[in-house]
Formats: sequence, C-alpha cells, structure tokens
Amino acid sequence: MTSEPIRLVDSRELSGSPPEVAPKLLNKLLIADGVVTRIVEVEAYWGSHDPASHAYRGMTPRNATMFGPPGFLYVYRSYGIHWCSNIVLCGDGEAGAALVRAVEPVSNIDVMRGRRPKTTREVDLTNGPGKLCAALAITGDDDGTDLLSQASRIQLATDGMASPSNPLVTTRIGITRAAEFPWRFSVPNSRWVSRGKVQRV
Repeated sequence: MTSEPIRLVDSRELSGSPPEVAPKLLNKLLIADGVVTRIVEVEAYWGSHDPASHAYRGMTPRNATMFGPPGFLYVYRSYGIHWCSNIVLCGDGEAGAALVRAVEPVSNIDVMRGRRPKTTREVDLTNGPGKLCAALAITGDDDGTDLLSQASRIQLATDGMASPSNPLVTTRIGITRAAEFPWRFSVPNSRWVSRGKVQRV
C-alpha cells in the first residue's frame, strides 16, 4: 500500500527504448471509467528493431498510433477475436510500445465481473491481454486515446508504488519471430500474471 495521491504518469517517464521503459510500467495503474487496476505484466515491442512488432516494416493505418507521442493507447484485435491494449513508448517518430498482458484489480471488481460473467475464478478476470480488455471495456474505438489526459476515459497513473527492482524477465508469449528476445516483464510471485510457455533469462 502507498499513501501518495493518484496522479497521471508524466510522459517523460515513458520516453526511451521499450525494453528499458516497459518494466517501469509494472505497478502503475491502468484506470478505465473509474475501474482501477495495477499493471503486473507487460511485453516490449520495438518497431524496426523487432521482427515481432507490428511496426517492423513501417507505418500503416493499423499501427500509426505506435509512432505517436508516448503515453497513447494502441489497441488492435488479435486473431480477429480479442482486443489487446498497448502503451506507446519511445517518441520522436520511433515506434515502440508495451503490450499490457495482465493487471491486478484494485477497485470496482464487481464491474469487471459483470463484463466477464462466465469467469468463475477471480484470478482469471484480468490475467491475459484479451481478458483485461474485456474487463475494462477496451475496444478498437479506444485506439489513440491519450492515457495522460485528465479528459480521457482510460488513463495511466501512479499511486507511488515503485516498480519491482528485480522483475521476472522471460521471453515473450504467442509469437514466432524474435521469440528469443527477453522482453516480457512481470511482478515476481503475482498470482495475476498470465500463463504461457516462456524461457526465463
């Protein structure tokens, strides 16, 4: 627990290479319509440096948000089924983002249960990128949202809780290209972290 008031994250905290910045997102708050969650797992994707990135071959209408200022939300549909949310990093026209893979509910968990009524175990509400988007009602309409604006429905904030000094570092999940990159970061021992076959580094 922390005693600091909740404030929006400063965009300067998000500028830099995704593998460097992504682990700093751990324990930040992702808030949507007053539903507060804590980020416990992310994956870094880094534009032209990363064959697994949507921006590897340059800008398209689909990935344009990834080239924008840090702190915006990039949303895409995975396999035509699930929405996935990413926090844009880098800046200065260089594409990069962190996929939010799992969050821990902090408040208004009943709202999330109502959006995922078939979920029987509480831990399964938000322990995956598609699950958390459903629980927070994030869709493609939210692509391009400024997470650092007081006027936005979805926001990235902090209550002063520090990111773990030694996050769990593994390879990324569900990709075939650059699968060996150790760019998945999670809060150690968090029960809210998603499951998947990974290699620890």
